[in-house]
Amino acid sequence: MHLAYRGCWLLFLLLIATDLGLGFPSDTRWVWLPAGAAVLLTLWAGRLAARAPRTAEPARPVGPPVAGRWSAANSPADRVPSHGTHRLGQACAIDITAEPGPQDPPHPGFSLLWPVVRPARAFPAFGAPVYAVADAVVVRAAGRRRDHLSRTSWPAVLWLLLIEASFRDLGGPGWVLGNHIVLDLGDGTYALYAHLRRGSLGVRAGDRVTAGQLLAECGNSGNSTEPHVHFQLMDGPDPDTARGLPFAWRGIGVPATGEVFDAGPRP
Repeated sequence: MHLAYRGCWLLFLLLIATDLGLGFPSDTRWVWLPAGAAVLLTLWAGRLAARAPRTAEPARPVGPPVAGRWSAANSPADRVPSHGTHRLGQACAIDITAEPGPQDPPHPGFSLLWPVVRPARAFPAFGAPVYAVADAVVVRAAGRRRDHLSRTSWPAVLWLLLIEASFRDLGGPGWVLGNHIVLDLGDGTYALYAHLRRGSLGVRAGDRVTAGQLLAECGNSGNSTEPHVHFQLMDGPDPDTARGLPFAWRGIGVPATGEVFDAGPRP
């Protein structure tokens, strides 16, 4: 399903490019046919993603994926789906960013026009350790995508929303999630960590990990405005077909959007 609608959009773009460059095909109906099919498949895929949501089930208790002081954004404590969609198993996902320490530079704020972008290293979350939330088996580990500049100004956000995000969606979950890890926690529960730092992954598919084990570092890869950890639980290993599951971090719960919380010392 998901491959079909992405294929239709790519075919539509290819036909447009061919028509503009070579004047072929002359019958524009052939150009719009894959676009219409892609729209229908997209709507169908959305209905399938939202089918029988499992968000009302009891929260799965797991350990926090980070250490130290962090703040939450797009939290399922405020709304479900937390990211405005059930797609990619992210109905109960949460985004967290690191809070700077007393000796650290302040967190860069959002700018209207300038600077348009900032380097990832300017944010306190970049390079922060990310840990296993439970004993698990690694089923996915992708870590080759680059860490891009921030999207923390109006020009950069508009670029992300209007152009970049659409092309990333056509590329599939890996383009959206960036560098990511999926853990099999057992009992049909899977944990996903997204937007990790390129080259920081210390595990690979098939590895067994223990709760608190270092997995990777926070980065700014994929569909990300600034370095942060995107965390979610799912009922399957493939985000394209999985449904989101509610979670609760032991000793913390589910922090609300804007809430600063302490995940404790490093394991």
